[in-house]
Amino acid sequence: MSDFDLFSITDEHKELREAVRAVADDKIAPHAAEVDERSEFPKAAHDALVGTDFHAAHIPEAYGGVGADALATCIIIEEVARACASSSLIPAVNKLGTMPLILGGSEEVKQRYLKPVADGDAMFSYGLSEREAGSDTAGMRTRAEADGDEWVLNGQKSWITNAGVSRYYTVMAVTDPDGKRGGNVSAFVVHADDPGFTLGEPERKLGIKGSPTRELYFDNMRIPGDRLVGGLGEGLKIALRTLDHTRITIGAQAVGIAQGALDHALAYVKERKQFGTAIADFQGIQFMLADMAMKLETARQMVYVAAAKSERNDSDLAFFGAAAKCHASDAAMEITTDAVQLLGGAGYVKDFPLERMMRDAKITQIYEGTNQIQRLVMARNLLKG
Repeated sequence: MSDFDLFSITDEHKELREAVRAVADDKIAPHAAEVDERSEFPKAAHDALVGTDFHAAHIPEAYGGVGADALATCIIIEEVARACASSSLIPAVNKLGTMPLILGGSEEVKQRYLKPVADGDAMFSYGLSEREAGSDTAGMRTRAEADGDEWVLNGQKSWITNAGVSRYYTVMAVTDPDGKRGGNVSAFVVHADDPGFTLGEPERKLGIKGSPTRELYFDNMRIPGDRLVGGLGEGLKIALRTLDHTRITIGAQAVGIAQGALDHALAYVKERKQFGTAIADFQGIQFMLADMAMKLETARQMVYVAAAKSERNDSDLAFFGAAAKCHASDAAMEITTDAVQLLGGAGYVKDFPLERMMRDAKITQIYEGTNQIQRLVMARNLLKG
């Protein structure tokens, strides 16, 4: 790995944080509990993010976007997640779905698909996981067979975030069943209205209930050849490169959830009185708060460093992306659990947002590669030297 390179927070980044926080506090936070309770897509949050160009800020200016750097994108996701984790998946998954196009798509494909996302007219999801393959991405069974100038897709994808609200999906499929494992996968863009494309029922989840998660089914689904992203057999390489960049956004989401939990816990312990004094005066409480803040700031620093490496496409990005996601999500789970503990019974009921934040934090340890997989990625990078 290269030397530990620092990030730089500019005045523009600081102004961006203030702007996103204002939108999140005013337009997103008031709906967060209802979004969770009803398992509804956060339409108000989506409209507010589109209205301020925070929904897909990573898209380059050449394709109608605002060209936000990786750190700015993380700040947006962090600040939205502080208010509502489900809503933070709008900018996060738009990046996840379009990143394969940005990394490997032809100019024609980029022009065709990135602009409607940048304009807020469409959302983009990412189809890699399958029921049986799971973390063994090269073991996928979805097939794409060439038929003249078209491709015919058959199979399914699981755990697809924002499925049903996205218009486009980047889907990985095996195009050469007899080819080298991992080198026989290609990437395609699927449209929500393609004949033969259907969705499973929404998953009933522990957290992030406002972000629909569904299976994708392909039944002799024909798509034109110009939907190919990158070259034949490059799909898995593009998919894994994508995750190197986007795992950092999950770290940012985790930081945001943890910050929201710490904010609420701090406000509560200053007001709550026991034995004639605010519980914030108790040393045991102060030690918990200090540990929570220390974990949070460590996680934030790791995410921001990884974001800087993503922007530069550093050679050690895979290690730092995995480390940032893994550490931040573990920290978020610990911080939200401690925040619930600090509120006692109040933390366990829906009158306060802490129990929601604890449930939302859990998924950050699982998706875009479980934290066990992140540790494998880090170890392999270390062993390669």
